[in-house]
Amino acid sequence: MVSVKVVALAGLAGLLTTVANAADLPQYRAPVMVPYEQFASGWYLRGDIGMSNQRVGSLFNALYSTATSVNTVQADFDSAPTFGIGAGYQFNNWFRIDVTGEYRGKANFHGLDIVRAAGSTYTDEYRASKSEWVVLANAYFDLGTWYRVTPFVGVGIGGAYNTISNFTDVCNIVSVCTGGSVAIGPTYSKWNLAWAAHAGLAYKVTQSFTVELSYRYLNIGNAQSGDLATYLGTNTVYNPMEFRNITSHDVRLGVRWLLTPPEPVLPPLMRRG
Repeated sequence: MVSVKVVALAGLAGLLTTVANAADLPQYRAPVMVPYEQFASGWYLRGDIGMSNQRVGSLFNALYSTATSVNTVQADFDSAPTFGIGAGYQFNNWFRIDVTGEYRGKANFHGLDIVRAAGSTYTDEYRASKSEWVVLANAYFDLGTWYRVTPFVGVGIGGAYNTISNFTDVCNIVSVCTGGSVAIGPTYSKWNLAWAAHAGLAYKVTQSFTVELSYRYLNIGNAQSGDLATYLGTNTVYNPMEFRNITSHDVRLGVRWLLTPPEPVLPPLMRRG
């Protein structure tokens, strides 16, 4: 009987020792799930439509040198649509680059010079159309995202293939405008350096699809008509009409499709509290 009590007491002492030792061990807590950030990177495609608002810095013709003075009082382009596509790479949430190609539709030109020459004052009225292809390499800086909206700025550089077509010069004094009162220039195209500055807002519809509303300042350099000749076909000097320093203030609506799914940046999914 005594031996049974001794064994029982020994067992109880061992149990108490085990419980005491367990109290010194770190207590287990349920794992805490930590949300992760979506890291947007990878190749993307883009498409853009817009409207142009163009200006020309100055007009020039070789025959200006024969006049006493030439005062350009009108040199305006109508607005015209633009259509562009491109492909690029988004390095992270802050920086991306792309290459774009764009067709800029025909914009009608209206010009008027007041000319003093040969003791007379008269006007030259101009009509023409201008269109171009523009290729740009662009770099953009995204400035942070709030409620899915990301403001951004960017710059671009490339080339513009400018075309002047249907150029007509109507002079109001036949006696001064030798050979007739109307001169015509054939269609002519030329390449120029082009550059751009961008600013806008991007709205992330999904992790892979973004809509942009942007403003772009675009400089497409110079353009010119073909050599001007009178309606009788006479021409005494090579004198295309030159359009110098053409710029445009464009409003554009664009979309971007990210081809590579966003990569998660994963901190540890579990930690002890």
